[in-house]
Amino acid sequence: MHLVDDSQSDLVGSVDELVAFFTSAGKPRAEWRVGTEHELIGVRTRGAIGSAPGYEGDDGIQALLAALAARGGAPVWSPVLEGGHVIALSAGDEQITIEPGGQFELAGRPVASTREFAADLERYIAELGALSAPLGIAWLRSGFRPFGRIGDVPWMPKQRYAVMRDYMPTVGGRGLEMMLRTATVQTNLDYGDAADAAAKLRCIMSVSSIMTAIWANSPIVDGAVSGFQSYRAWIWRDTDNARAGLLRFAFADGDVFRAYTEWALDVPMYFVYRGGYVPAHGATFRAFLRDGFAGPQGHTRATVADWALHLSTLFPEARLKKFLEVRGCDCGSLEMIVALGPFTRALLYDETARRAATALTAGLSLAERDALADDVPRLGFRATAGAHGRRVGDLARELVDIVCDGLRREAPEELPYLDVVRAIVASGRTQADETIELWRRTGGEPARVIAELAHPGLDGSAARQ
Repeated sequence: MHLVDDSQSDLVGSVDELVAFFTSAGKPRAEWRVGTEHELIGVRTRGAIGSAPGYEGDDGIQALLAALAARGGAPVWSPVLEGGHVIALSAGDEQITIEPGGQFELAGRPVASTREFAADLERYIAELGALSAPLGIAWLRSGFRPFGRIGDVPWMPKQRYAVMRDYMPTVGGRGLEMMLRTATVQTNLDYGDAADAAAKLRCIMSVSSIMTAIWANSPIVDGAVSGFQSYRAWIWRDTDNARAGLLRFAFADGDVFRAYTEWALDVPMYFVYRGGYVPAHGATFRAFLRDGFAGPQGHTRATVADWALHLSTLFPEARLKKFLEVRGCDCGSLEMIVALGPFTRALLYDETARRAATALTAGLSLAERDALADDVPRLGFRATAGAHGRRVGDLARELVDIVCDGLRREAPEELPYLDVVRAIVASGRTQADETIELWRRTGGEPARVIAELAHPGLDGSAARQ
């Protein structure tokens, strides 16, 4: 999720100023919060059951956005327009945006406690369910669209997606799949300074594959059991390796803000925003900073807003902006959406837990980490890490124990939110395993699958009565 902030129009003239973008975002510990974002995959419950809703029409995504904006009560959603289309809704620190294939993304407000986010999510689900049902739309607890093929998914009318649609196939084989058919849950966390950000980035990079296995929930592809636990994670292994995956400098010493800046400077830009999205045709931000950019409105210089926009188009497993994004998990049940907040809060905000989690995979080489990231999407808990061959299922149980100990120190009242995660690692049975069983039990018949795979309150049941 990213909306361009034209207010950040200050020109930037040096790499040091770009580094300062991160430095200036440091916060004292008392102000650290957790924000959760998640994407939901919508399907039709009437007509072509299981198909993806389009944007236009009385029962499309545009109509749903309009209904959310028009309903009474708090929060008051303000439409964000682009080219005459509503592409997002904003209410203070909360935003609803649409992904390329019509996935609905809620970026929740940063909160001090999981209880606050859980209440926000409950309210949102109730509103979304009430307004989606008359349109014949249900929302699935899945990290990948299970019905149909990629060509069946309509594109949403956002300018940046048109540029990305042309660019993605030039740099990887699965970029359009990522855009149109995946759904993730992520958390956004604060950092104090460069040293704190470096420790947190290294921790997430160290355990990202383990978390992918725990949250795995995308096993159905093109209407069939795929053999993957997280097909969504597999897609990212061949989307655009210049901007995705593990960051090698995260495992080295040094100024992480400068290292991240130097890396980002050489990742090709998708576009520059000047009243619209202008394709960058492979130019890097380093060249933009040095030479400026020649667009339809003439020659222009780089601004803070340009840098923020470019940073939003980088997709490593953990992403630095003015906060740290944890990005490696499939979206799933409401309980698993909620659980990621306290999980990552304990993992990164409790220093003892962070050190212990980082140490779990400290013996792996960079090549072994990459191999694990390749294996986990298919094998999940059955994957093995490094030359000693520790099973990811065992590492997951140890990681969850570390996180629970950290949460007892950080926020003990939030431990019940992790019961669902503890059950998964104790049983070795993931959300993906449950979905595979559901698919086989129902024969993949869309109406039966939707009745069981839709989130409670989001099954579009009013439309089928």
